Amino acid sequence: MKIEFLNKPLAEISADFEAILVVNKDLNHKFVKDKDKFEFFNYKGDKVLVLPEKKRIYVGIKELDYDKIRVCMSQIYNSLKTYNIKSVKLNSYLCKCTKKTFQAMAEGFILGSYEFTKYKSEKTKYLLNQIYISSEEFADKEVDETKANLGLKNGDIIARATNYAKNGVNEIPEIYTPVKMADEAQILSARYDRVDCKVYDKSFLKEQNMNAFLAVNRSSANEPRLIHLTYTPKVKSLKRVIFVGKGLTYDSGGLSLKPSDYMLTMKSDKSGALAAMGIIKGAAELELPFEIHAIIGATENMIGGNSYKPDDVLISRSKKTIEVRNTDAEGRLVLADCLSYAQDFKPDILIDMATLTGACVVGLGEFTTGLLGNNEEFKKEYKEITKDSGELMTILEFNDYLRELIKSNIADVSNTSSSRYGGTTTAGLFLDTFIKEEYKDKWIHLDIAGPAYLEKAWGYNSFGATGAGVRANLYYLLELAKEAK
Repeated sequence: MKIEFLNKPLAEISADFEAILVVNKDLNHKFVKDKDKFEFFNYKGDKVLVLPEKKRIYVGIKELDYDKIRVCMSQIYNSLKTYNIKSVKLNSYLCKCTKKTFQAMAEGFILGSYEFTKYKSEKTKYLLNQIYISSEEFADKEVDETKANLGLKNGDIIARATNYAKNGVNEIPEIYTPVKMADEAQILSARYDRVDCKVYDKSFLKEQNMNAFLAVNRSSANEPRLIHLTYTPKVKSLKRVIFVGKGLTYDSGGLSLKPSDYMLTMKSDKSGALAAMGIIKGAAELELPFEIHAIIGATENMIGGNSYKPDDVLISRSKKTIEVRNTDAEGRLVLADCLSYAQDFKPDILIDMATLTGACVVGLGEFTTGLLGNNEEFKKEYKEITKDSGELMTILEFNDYLRELIKSNIADVSNTSSSRYGGTTTAGLFLDTFIKEEYKDKWIHLDIAGPAYLEKAWGYNSFGATGAGVRANLYYLLELAKEAK
């Protein structure tokens, strides 16, 4: 899809269809042209109205906000994609920032047009692939062409990095094994001169004493992989930012076996890993001025005679011992060793992403990421910066009462809480056990269990994977780069 800004009035732009946003139900705005049709269709300006004979579509938007813009662009595309048209034109509708407005417009069209149809025997091809945006603006503001084009460029990069992550998460577990993930990481690195990829097998994990990681893999027919992607900027790096992603390519629960309906969709347990890979892709194309690492623990959690067991005690890479009380709390075991490894590279910022707890979905709903860590100012800053990405975050706080619940009588820490309550926070506290003192204020944990994969379409997200974590972190990194100038 090509999205183009044209410095000319809408009337001078030739396209097959015209899209008009109805802002706050204002049907008297100068852009609105078909008032005589509204009464017949009982159109109040709050929904979508397609007028094929006029070759116009009206889309209601409550207010000019970046994420509402994304949703509207997605609605335009999905309402018109089955028509025999190739192009759509629309005016500019500026929010606070010109660049972010056009960034959101590009994201809305590209994210909204995503479909995973690899296994469909009949695939529908849509002709709509050209979007023209006029410099004529809703509130008669002057549109900075340079900022508009930069926004469209960045939005295209961010959306395609997100869709890259979606493709990996949506791929089936028979195909997308830990080895496949490692192969994809190497293919990704080969595309960019500034990206390096190292892949380590089971022998390396043994050398590194990654016994928690190895325990999870024990009953899988597919060997584990530790994947380390590094993006190095052309300019002198301003910070070293490390992302750690949970890469469970399938999770049966192990001996603490999941019920069959809970096992469905567990191909999405690799969402944190794919988000990390998507961030590397986006960072390379945005040419960010940071050294950025993606460290991924890729494995399956399966069941067999060699499975690790409840009652086992594992000695992690950091030498902390872990009492296993539930083998379905496996992602945190993989992350414990990967976070230990990541800290060897002395990060200025350390962010892990994982579909870690069902409790997060129960507590926050399907659409919201849990944001945890020790540094309250860091969490508030991160949430404030990333809100323009459209990814929803809720800050959860650690406390000493919950910390008591993961104490073990026979080891340093238990992999599950002694209480059924507060599961997202106790999982975060478990990870905090493996964060060294000097990095505790530099680390945050993102529990993306809710928004990473939904069996329904929502907003500009189609059925399945959403690429949760990619946009938020690229927005965060872009803002850090802006502040550093």
